[in-house]
Amino acid sequence: MNMRAYFSEFLGTTILLSTIIGSGIMGETLADGNTAIALLGNTIATGAILFVLITVFGPISGAHFNPAVSIAMLISKKITKIDAVIYIILQIIGAVLGVLIAHLMFELQIFQISLKLRQGPSQGFSEIVATFGLIIVIFGGLKVRPDAVPALVGFYITSAYWFTASTSFANPAVTLARSLSNTFAGINPSNIGMFIFCQFVGMLIAIIVVKYIFSSKQ
Repeated sequence: MNMRAYFSEFLGTTILLSTIIGSGIMGETLADGNTAIALLGNTIATGAILFVLITVFGPISGAHFNPAVSIAMLISKKITKIDAVIYIILQIIGAVLGVLIAHLMFELQIFQISLKLRQGPSQGFSEIVATFGLIIVIFGGLKVRPDAVPALVGFYITSAYWFTASTSFANPAVTLARSLSNTFAGINPSNIGMFIFCQFVGMLIAIIVVKYIFSSKQ
């Protein structure tokens, strides 16, 4: 067991969610009702922290911070079953802790349930697209430019915040954790199932495409 890798997944996911929720709170507070400005602040902070976290933790754990990525790596035989299970458990725990830390930083009620509805076919389809793109970017980057993966993922999520109707959750652990924050970046628990289902659909489609495009066979 690689305890350093496990702790990296836990810590990285904690920091990621603290950033997503914290920047959403800060953005909404400073935007004075302008949702576009609030989303822009949330977007920049998320893309930037992904670049930092993947750069720092990538060599240690692979910097998944995302159950969909871990399962994709398992399917592709890049990690073991036990590592995948432990990664996913720690990602979920870390994500929840990150939300609570953000609430503490902004002196909000620590335990919350989001009332923010994100529902409808367009939201689900957006999560398929967002997660599909994320997996393509990660696996494609690892194949052609491994050193560029932190920037590729950071820039992809930054853009996907804006070109998807769902603002690109693309991460089951993030989805679960964000249901515990009734703030700008929250999601109502009733919408979690659809989001996570669509994220895994997008991931599975991407794995098929990755095998076709980046296969070593000509």
